[in-house]
Amino acid sequence: MMLDLFDAPLLPGLAQRASLISVDEERLLIDRIDATDLAPFRFQGWTGKRLTTSFGWSYDFEEGRPKDAPPMPDWLFPIGDHAAGFAGLAPAALIQALLIRYDSGAGIGWHRDRPIYGDVVGLSLGEPATMRFRRRRTAGLERASVPLEPRGGYHMTGPARHEWEHSIEPMARPRWSITFRSLADMR
Repeated sequence: MMLDLFDAPLLPGLAQRASLISVDEERLLIDRIDATDLAPFRFQGWTGKRLTTSFGWSYDFEEGRPKDAPPMPDWLFPIGDHAAGFAGLAPAALIQALLIRYDSGAGIGWHRDRPIYGDVVGLSLGEPATMRFRRRRTAGLERASVPLEPRGGYHMTGPARHEWEHSIEPMARPRWSITFRSLADMR
């Protein structure tokens, strides 16, 4: 978890853990992601530079609705277990896995994950990255940035998940990630 000088979380609802997996596990995951049928990310007629695929559930940004995706492959279950344990969730709660490869120049623009999803648990692979956060205030934008180290994980819930937008700066060298999501509690 990123803490400020007074040991308060940098962003309430954001936790981080270094070295969630080993170097050998990272190399294996990168190889597995690259062997997956990745496709350019599509959003309302726009094609992004990053390559993605989803398992379990997906979100169709062209139609604006969730949809089924292929079941999670067996090799993702141990990583999902690590992610769930870090986030304090039951492994079965993580109903979606999004695999992403960021080639040179690829990043993610400002967004909030879709409201159908609850917890967001990410694993960063390859190169370090910076996740930027912002939220609108009467006086302008409040901003924060956190480093995403290779093999490290992050968990967004509460304010970090619902009040702040986030983005990833474009990458100079390739990077990979796995993002797990739970369903939102729609009560």
